[in-house]
Amino acid sequence: MAGRIEDSVAGEENKNNGKLREIGDQAAWSLSSCKPGFGIEQLRDGNLETYWQSDGPQPHLINIQFKRKTAIQKISIYADYKADESYTPSKISVRAGNSFHDLHQIELIQLDEPTGWLTVSLNEGDRPIRTYMLQVAVLANHQNGRDTHMRQIKIFAPLCDAVNPDMPTFTSVDCAMYSCVR
Repeated sequence: MAGRIEDSVAGEENKNNGKLREIGDQAAWSLSSCKPGFGIEQLRDGNLETYWQSDGPQPHLINIQFKRKTAIQKISIYADYKADESYTPSKISVRAGNSFHDLHQIELIQLDEPTGWLTVSLNEGDRPIRTYMLQVAVLANHQNGRDTHMRQIKIFAPLCDAVNPDMPTFTSVDCAMYSCVR
């Protein structure tokens, strides 16, 4: 849903008053293809001048796998139409699931000459989604371009990744040590 996209600034963590944390470094990242020297390192290096460049037929896929089921509230993507033109994505699908075999689309994003950070909320009702895997699929580019440039992706989770958010938060050690069953 394009209505859930928010224009944001590079300091997404600061904008949310410390309520979110970037968790991309906790995941294993893989790409469907890339040109040599334009891979995951450039996609995650924090530099808006570098980028991932795909190399092959669409859809171009970015797979983000977590070791455990993880709460994910937002995904931020940096795109720059002025610099990348026909390499800029125009249609992106964000998918979630337990593995490659059960991914389902949770957002379909239409972009019109984007420049800057685009943030998509990934909530189920009023809670963040909980998943083992996210996939960002570039389905189409501007001007019918074949390969894609994606400059940065950040994944944000709530600061407190509680197993059961309805459970009260205990402040004493005696209560907290019996608050969950393992």
